[in-house]
Amino acid sequence: MNTTEVFLIAMTIIFSAPWLIWRVAQTDYWAPLVVVQIITGILLGPGILGRFLPDYYAFVFTPAVVQALNGIAWWAVMLFVMIAGIELDLRKAWEHRRESTITAGLALGTPLLFGCLAAAGLLMYDGWMGPQARTWQFVLGVGMACAVTALPILILLMEKLDILRQPIGQRILRYASLDDIAIWGVLALILMDWQRVGKQAAFLLAFAIAAWGFRRLMQRLAERDRWYVALIWLAVCAFGADWAGLHFMVGAFLAGAVIEADWFDQARMDQLRHHVLLVMMPVFFLSTGLRTNWGVGGVAVFFAAALLLVAAVAGKLIGVRFAGRLLGWTPGEASVIGWLLQTKALIMIIFANILLDKQIITPEAFTALLLMAVASTMLTVPLVAPQLARLQALIRRSA
Repeated sequence: MNTTEVFLIAMTIIFSAPWLIWRVAQTDYWAPLVVVQIITGILLGPGILGRFLPDYYAFVFTPAVVQALNGIAWWAVMLFVMIAGIELDLRKAWEHRRESTITAGLALGTPLLFGCLAAAGLLMYDGWMGPQARTWQFVLGVGMACAVTALPILILLMEKLDILRQPIGQRILRYASLDDIAIWGVLALILMDWQRVGKQAAFLLAFAIAAWGFRRLMQRLAERDRWYVALIWLAVCAFGADWAGLHFMVGAFLAGAVIEADWFDQARMDQLRHHVLLVMMPVFFLSTGLRTNWGVGGVAVFFAAALLLVAAVAGKLIGVRFAGRLLGWTPGEASVIGWLLQTKALIMIIFANILLDKQIITPEAFTALLLMAVASTMLTVPLVAPQLARLQALIRRSA
């Protein structure tokens, strides 16, 4: 078969396999389709399919096919990250700045600390830190991966729980928005190349000037033109960031962060996010799965994933519980908020992909982080749903 035909076979597998698993197994309660797609990507990677059916793996995922899939995956994830930047609502966070700052700070800082301690423990063994990493970059990178909250997936899960437009849902969005900014700021620090700091400073200065002109232009355009200009802006910012050594994903987030959500119809923006998830992101999940590796041994990878999962979950719950005590929340609120902010999936996987690209972590560490992200996201709805029902009943009785 030629490359086009093999590529189409790969695309058929990418879209059919996870959908069939999701529908037949009825996994939506504990594993939304997005999570099933991530797991399927891992199963189709070299660690599972490549190990047990190497001939089939080599036939479908040839270098040419993988290169084509990666091109789609790059654009898909750039769009997704830009949308995440657009959805940040800092004005709401500023209106409730004391509560938002305390909660977001503890919800991010505590799992970051726990994750850094877990990363320091992994440094006692070979095979986890990438060849281009300094020790502080590895420790901070893994620690931040444990602290990440995936804002787009959080929105998806809160829609499922029917709390997105309720007061508690809006509060959680504020906390996650602040943490999202911190996450990308820390990533920029980790990726800072002190030998190319002049180039990176030039990019940030040029971005600030261009963003001012871009915002003025967008305010004058009709909405139908803003969509096209936003895509051009995304490509330019991603190129500039990658050229400066910061990674194109940082540029994609910056591109979205300076765009106002009210420049676009909210329903259309929701549709765009949904369509990107439906049409393009499955390819990214597969390309992510192709990067998994079990070279240090499956048991060691699972042990590292379990260690990171404990650090991430315990750190998030402890941090939010402490915030709840400081702010006098209703009993049960801290647990619900802590578990929802625990959602990782996409953003953490994107974060880990960048660390892997820059050789700050090894493929084995990437696999452990990927397993941790999947497990933490799968735990969210089953653990939050009964607690949320009790909290809502308590609020109704007190009212």
